[in-house]
Formats: sequence, structure tokens, C-alpha cells
Amino acid sequence: MENESTNNLDVMLNQHFAGRVVRKDLTKLLKEGANVPVYVLEYLLGMYCASDDEQVIADGLQTVKNILADNYVRPDEAEKVKSKIKELGSYKIIDKVTVKLNEKDDVYEAVLSNLGVKGIIVPSQTIKRYEKLLAGGIWSIIDLEYFYEEGQRISPFLLKELKPIQMPNLDLNAVFEGRKAFSEKQWVDVLLRSTGLEPTLFEERVKWHFVARLIPLVENNYNICELGPRGTGKSHVYKEISPNSILVSGGQTTVANLFYNMSTGKVGLVGLWDVVAFDEVAGISFKDKGGVQIMKDFMASGSFSRGRDLINANASMVFVGNINQSVDSLVKTSHLFAPFPEEMIDAAFFDRMHCYLPGWEIPKMRPEYFTNQYGFIVDYLAEFLREMRKRTFADAIDRYFKLGNNLNQRDVIAVRRTVSGLLKLIYPHGDFDKDAVERSLKYALEARRRVKEQLKKIGGMEFYDVHFSYIDNESREEKFVSVLEQGGDKLIPEGPMNPGTSHTIAMGTGNLLGLYRQELQVTQGNGKLTISGVGASSKTKESIKVGFDYFKANVSRVSASAKVGDSDYHLHVVELHNTGPAHTMTLASFVTLCSGLIGKSLQGQMVVLGDMSLGGSITPVENLAGTLQVAFDSGAKRILLPMSSVGDIATIPGELFAKFQTSFYADPIDAVFKALGVE
Repeated sequence: MENESTNNLDVMLNQHFAGRVVRKDLTKLLKEGANVPVYVLEYLLGMYCASDDEQVIADGLQTVKNILADNYVRPDEAEKVKSKIKELGSYKIIDKVTVKLNEKDDVYEAVLSNLGVKGIIVPSQTIKRYEKLLAGGIWSIIDLEYFYEEGQRISPFLLKELKPIQMPNLDLNAVFEGRKAFSEKQWVDVLLRSTGLEPTLFEERVKWHFVARLIPLVENNYNICELGPRGTGKSHVYKEISPNSILVSGGQTTVANLFYNMSTGKVGLVGLWDVVAFDEVAGISFKDKGGVQIMKDFMASGSFSRGRDLINANASMVFVGNINQSVDSLVKTSHLFAPFPEEMIDAAFFDRMHCYLPGWEIPKMRPEYFTNQYGFIVDYLAEFLREMRKRTFADAIDRYFKLGNNLNQRDVIAVRRTVSGLLKLIYPHGDFDKDAVERSLKYALEARRRVKEQLKKIGGMEFYDVHFSYIDNESREEKFVSVLEQGGDKLIPEGPMNPGTSHTIAMGTGNLLGLYRQELQVTQGNGKLTISGVGASSKTKESIKVGFDYFKANVSRVSASAKVGDSDYHLHVVELHNTGPAHTMTLASFVTLCSGLIGKSLQGQMVVLGDMSLGGSITPVENLAGTLQVAFDSGAKRILLPMSSVGDIATIPGELFAKFQTSFYADPIDAVFKALGVE
């Protein structure tokens, strides 16, 4: 069945996009022998192999091989090619051309990467036609001549003709018409095939991640981040698939290179490329101060100021990098932007991200993941993507849905852009229905919420509103969207737990608030306490022992029949957020011990807040706002709060405080009664 649908897709592509598709196994075959981008290979394959006739393909493949053998410059054969140009007087080569302005002589000079030749004079009109020659360079078919005179100062290599390797024209209406023949799933498969992947081997969710990687190529000023394990092909799309994107490797860059060169008056990469992608975010650094600030301005508005000028550009920014530890531990102990360099760990910077793509959900690339079937010639795909930048589907949401009240203006912009990008990719002809918009909207909300969840950890209460939702215009039903890796809602299970089990929130060793569960086992004995789960932390043990001492002295005030000395107590502490041992466990321990001995459970989904001294004096909650946010994210529905914290309630956003049933207590005994639901 799988083969049947694969073959069917091949037939459909050749029927509706004849001459615009190529068999991807041919690309693989050539790629292994030539270190050139895929779009260069497929440009040639598209010229000679765009057919489903085996003989035409075989002949075309041989032609392409001959062109690569004769005209593509291998760096180790550069001298041989130079000699050929000299002896023949003129010769066509395929190489990457980068041009610089020589201010001394007022001429443009080209550098040919593989040939290793510098100083080739380039006419000004060529630069005007192909500005990208000045920023990162372009792979081109170049006709070079050789002319040498004794005493000449310029290079003997002369540029006769330069033809960038790119699709000459694109009929967008033909794409729209062709798209109508495919279902959504088929078209997603076509997009994946066109980037070289075999869609039948990936789950639906992973396919959407691959499609989302293409959003920066269709959406202006779109900022996306993808962090994940090595080997998942994060930078492949931006390096190989489109001649309109540039991958900045190595990380270090300058404001002049990226944005604007004050001395030459030239706009940098963001003005010349559709996508500027940073490979390996951990190494990003600016040689100039203020680089990150300019980047922030640009990511927010698509413009930046240099000197007196306000300069606009449409480039999308992509940040890809590696996560070297498990996502679970990163979520619990830090945040998912941790791999970024320290100078960029700034809530305002990350708030500009429209989408955080979960790279850890994408499998590491294996040979079988690369397709042998038909897909678009990548140059055709790249031109289609580029043309779609001129359109927008940002208003598609409004036809069917409203966004929930937890989304601020930046969130709304991010979600609209992601939805627009997904719809442009999957429904370029604009013929989408409510279900299609909803699927894109869910993905967009999740992608932005992932950003917001990290902002909450970095920037605190300013970003507390992370519970993203959308409302159906017809049914008025509100649906919430969560992020898979957060898993916070299940930390405190629904319903009452066993007697002697409680939850509290406290500051761990790393100054991070975390959720702690106390579990008590009561066995027959003589009043001995054993503590586990706190490692070597003497302060934590001490705080629990203080609670135990208070319990021995005061449990009779809770239950006259309770006898401490008839039992032994094993109290185990579980760090649910891996935040390290906490030192404020006294009150929670007292409540847990009373619950366990009496045999009565705490109220369902309750968190015990506050602490106490040996004498029973109550300590208010530190950082109440942050504590309540952790409680809510962990699934708490009830909170037990000391009266001494009432004054801090004014600092809590009303929407957050309203999420809980709140009980106030005046002293430790009162806390036990309220926790157990005994008034």
C-alpha cells in the first residue's frame, strides 16, 4: 500500500508538474561525488533529467556527470583548471563567486572559492543585477577568459559571462493549479520529498516540524529557533535547499556584516538574503558592542537604525543549535534557551522568537530517511517559496477563531505569522477550510507557548500568562494548547492522595522554585523518624526534624487519640523539578506527619505553602507570585496560605490567583485542619 501511494505521488507530480520534478536518488548519487549545494545539482538535473522516461534520465544523468567532471572545479584540481583556461583561452566553470569592492582602484573584484583565484574584475552592471555576489556569494556558471600582458596589475583571468544558478522564471498560478490535485497529506509529502526526505518513514507530527523549518523561507521577518540533538538536519534546509538563504557558520559576526556598514553605506546580510540562519547558537558573538541590541530591534520590527537612517529589511532569522543534555532535565532545572551564549540570555531577546521548534522530536538522520522518489527541483521549490513571501494569510484565523486572553500582542503576531507561513506552504492557492486553519493554529500556539514557557523561567511574572487558547467563533468553545515536554499538569495528580502525602513549593539549592512531594510511611515502632530523598543536605534534614519535634509536642491538639510513640515514621522527599534540596520543609513536614498518623488525606491537588519555627511562628511565603505560578503549572487547584502572606496578594495577577481555591491559616494546627478539610 505504501509503495502504491508512493508511486501514485510520482505519477501525480509528473502529470501536474512535468519538467519541474526530479528523482531525488539522482541528487544523492551526484551529491556523494561533488561538494556543491543540492540546488546546484538539481539545477543541472532539472535541465537534463526532468522526465519519467528512463532513457532520458540515463542520458541526462550522463550529461550532468560530464558537466560536473568537466566544469565543476574541485579544489584539489584548481591548478589543472587554471591551466586549461590559459591554454584554451576561454572555459566555462561552475564555482562559487564572491565579490568585494576594491576601494583603492574603485573596481569590483571577484574571488572564485574552489578555483582559488582573486582579483577578477567584475563589471558594475553585473553587481547591480546580482547584489548577493557582495554578500556571501552565489554559485554560478562562469565563462572565464585568459589574457596576460607583461607588467599588467590586474588578474589575467577575465569574466566574460556570469550566470547564477537559479530558476529563470516561475508561473505561480501553475503551482496553484497543480496543488489542487493533491490532498493536504499528499502535499506535505511532496514538500518533504522536495527537500530530500522520505515522508513515509516519519510520523505526522514530525512531518509538520519539517514543514515548519520552511516557514522562514515563505514569511518575511520570521524568527525561529530550533535546538535539539546533533544529526537531525537542522541547518540542511538553509544551506542546501535554497539559494535565497545564507548559513552563518562559526557564530562570530559583525554589525557591518549582518546589518549595515557605515563606511560603505551598504546594507548587510539581512538586506540581501531572505533568510539568515545561525548555525550552532552557542558560538554566536558580535565583535561590536550593541550587536545583540540591534538584532533585537530588527527581530521586533524588521528595521534598525544606523546613524540617522532607519533601514528596513525582510530577512527571517533562524537560530539552530545543539542541546547536550536531556530535555526533561533541562525543562526541570533550567530553560530550553540555555544553549545560547550568556550575553543573549535575555527575556526581551527571546520574546522576539515567533516559534521554538522542538528539535528533540526529530529523529537523527539515517540513510533510509532520504527519498529515492520524485520531488520538486529544489530551485523551483526555492522560487515558489520566495514568491509566496509576497502574500499573507495572517487573517485566516479570524474567519473561524479568536485567540484566548493569555496572548499578548507579541504572542498574537507570532501565532499569526506561523499560521500564515504554514498555510502558504500547505495551501498556497488559499483554498483551506476551518479544519486546516485549526491544525495550523494549534501548531502555532504550541510553538509560541514553548517560547513563553522559557520566558517565564527567565523573566518571571511578566510572562506568567502561558495558558494559550483559541475560541471557536461558532460554538464559542475555548480550547487550550499545551506543550508536550512541559508535562507540568501531571505532577500533582487529580483527586486525594494517600494519607501522609503532601506537596509544597520551596526554593531549591540553585535559587529555583520547585515542587516537592513528601511521602510518609507509618509502621509500628517506638517514635523513631527516618528521612530519605534529601541526600547529604543537613539543612533539609534539620528543617524536617524541627517539624517532627513540633509534631511530637502538639499532635494531641490535632487528635486527642493520636500516640506518636507507638509508631516509626519514614518520611521520603521527592524533588519533582530537580531543583535540589530545600531548607523550608518544617510546616509541610508537620502537616504530612499529622495526615499520616491520623490516616486522613489532604484535600485533592492541594499545595502547602509557608514555613514555621520550632515555637510555631509562621513564616510568610517568599516570592509568592513565582510560587503560585509553579503551583499552577504543576496542576495544583488548592493552596494553603499563611495569613502573614495576605499583604502580598496584591502583587499577584488577578487571573492567576483566581485559578485556586485558597485556604488561609493562622498557626500550624490551623494549617493541618485546613489541609485535611476539617473546619
